[in-house]
Amino acid sequence: MCARAHTAAFLGELMPERSTPLPWTGIVLGCDYNYEQWPEPVWHEDMALMRKAGVGLVAINVFGWSNVEPRPGEYDFTDLDRIVELLHDHQIRINMGTGTASPPPWLTRRHPEVLPVAPDGTSRFFGGRQAWCPSSPVFREHALALVEQVALRYGSHPAIALWHVSNELGCHNALCYDDTSAEAFRVWLARRYGSLGALNDAWGTAFWSQRYHDWAEVDPPRLALSVRNPAQLVDFHRFSSDALLEHYLAEAQVLRKHTSAPITTNFMITAHIRNLDYWTWAPRMDLVATDHYLDHRLDDPVAELSFAADLTRGLAGGGPWMLAEQSTGAVNWQPYNMAKTPGQMVRNSLTHLARGADAVCFFQWRASAQGAEKFHSAMLPHAGTPTALWREVLDLSTVLTRLAEVAGTTVEADAAIVFSWESWWATDTEARPSVAVRYLDQVHAAYRALRELGITTDLVAPGADLSRYRAVLVPCLHMVSDEDSAAITGYVRSGGHAVVTFYSGIVDRHDRVRLGGYPGAFRDLLGVVAEEFAPLLPGQEVALGSGARAALWTERLRATTAQIVDRYAEGPLAGVPAITRNAYGAGQAWYLATALAPADLRDTLRRAMREAGVTASGPESDGSLEVVHRSGGGHRYVFVINHGHKEAEHPVTGRDLVTGERVDGMLRLPAGAVAVVREEPGP
Repeated sequence: MCARAHTAAFLGELMPERSTPLPWTGIVLGCDYNYEQWPEPVWHEDMALMRKAGVGLVAINVFGWSNVEPRPGEYDFTDLDRIVELLHDHQIRINMGTGTASPPPWLTRRHPEVLPVAPDGTSRFFGGRQAWCPSSPVFREHALALVEQVALRYGSHPAIALWHVSNELGCHNALCYDDTSAEAFRVWLARRYGSLGALNDAWGTAFWSQRYHDWAEVDPPRLALSVRNPAQLVDFHRFSSDALLEHYLAEAQVLRKHTSAPITTNFMITAHIRNLDYWTWAPRMDLVATDHYLDHRLDDPVAELSFAADLTRGLAGGGPWMLAEQSTGAVNWQPYNMAKTPGQMVRNSLTHLARGADAVCFFQWRASAQGAEKFHSAMLPHAGTPTALWREVLDLSTVLTRLAEVAGTTVEADAAIVFSWESWWATDTEARPSVAVRYLDQVHAAYRALRELGITTDLVAPGADLSRYRAVLVPCLHMVSDEDSAAITGYVRSGGHAVVTFYSGIVDRHDRVRLGGYPGAFRDLLGVVAEEFAPLLPGQEVALGSGARAALWTERLRATTAQIVDRYAEGPLAGVPAITRNAYGAGQAWYLATALAPADLRDTLRRAMREAGVTASGPESDGSLEVVHRSGGGHRYVFVINHGHKEAEHPVTGRDLVTGERVDGMLRLPAGAVAVVREEPGP
């Protein structure tokens, strides 16, 4: 049994894989409600306003531990009971939190050993959130005791539509380096490798005299005076992801004894969270849910929003998923917390919906008056209901009601991008050829180019079945197993078209370089061999023979069987291939050995997609016009979202569900507007 299968089998002992339809009909509008922050008279006001806003699902008790269990073993459900009944009386369904997201003060005071430890060996103390170590048996014992009590009390309550385990697991505490984690890491490694000899081989411990002769010698990769072992770093990421998944499954197992409602937790599919391999998590969810917030530190936050939605759909196996959190406006945790412009909340919400979400939820219902998130926007802002934001919440509710028939349909896409958290860990590590080469940057660049070409894209795991796609992009897949590279190679051999970008196929699952020349696992597929990497300095560019510009990366490449599409026109590699295309079996495989400028990358991918027969869902644009198709139940729905500042047009015939108006041949969409057209055959 391979190492991946060992881990899957171990986690499968805790809970089998499940798959559950979303527990509601139509498109649900939801929110988090932190009722404990407000006096009881406000609760009644909030119920009436929630009904007015069309809220159908409310997450409660997410951070409720210190209220429900004020002292060890003493449980007080008085307030939670009242909220549950109030929501039920107002016909609002509940997403019930287990309450374990952050421990109460008494737990860390009595048991400081549960506190997380940083790579430098220092503890992180109570006062923020997630002040617990994923491998702590003491934390696990107290958390499961709480879950048992909550599940016993509410497991059969008719208002409960969904159970919400913890919250954003691993947002702050994914990597813990204490002695308890060290022991758990050793157990995980022994289960994965079976022997110290196999571990030493996998980690290449002959280097720098690191060979282990006793399991007790193996520690987490704490901070060292020099570069740490890269294979150890990757395995610690794998272990840490599994440790938190194990905690999720332990809570879910307790819940399962007392409820038949679906169980999930909220993923964090966003640009700055990378510590959990959600491909291993998703099959264990009854339904896939994620949080997403626009990140204004990125060059194109809206493109990243679309990417995150497509990746979440990939985790959901192409089926509907739940947007568990987003913001109505500004967040509180970025250096500059930007308010959303008029109409942006609706556009953002429909972007998620277009790409597969059947639930749109917000953090939170009422903006907090105190605490760390007091400046985080909410559905009901500090200024109350006589506000533009509140009116926009009402507008969104109306739109979602009109789109109810779209629920359960699937997104159409005939191109895919292979995405790997393991490659992310391995690429963005210590001692690499260029610190400027970052995994997610390269994935985003490829995705953004396809989006601007009007092509809707699935995100798939390494090793996934690719047979349904006309074209597959493989950006910066630095770490890839033999099995996963064979899946890509077999896809092309059978007639598929692939585009592979630089720094792909370089190492195996143990971070061991594949000898014989780069790009390692993909040499034969691509018909090229690179003798040496030749990264470029920041700000340095190089011209290609076609006039294209490139930066960041070059390599000493020679074609073996590939056709040379473009060469470097200047510099030390003048005349060396930069872009190639290789006939392999019945298919074609492109290799981009450099980081093309955005317009040139778009031009290259346009040609590759055209040759593959990929059908664009919308027109080419600068990304300001998004067109996505969902289909099912005998209907096809065309989502058209105008992020731009001028009117846009799109050819379609049918009825716009947003406005109720008929569209005869050409949709004219004002700046900032959205349309969802139930398509009909043209004349």
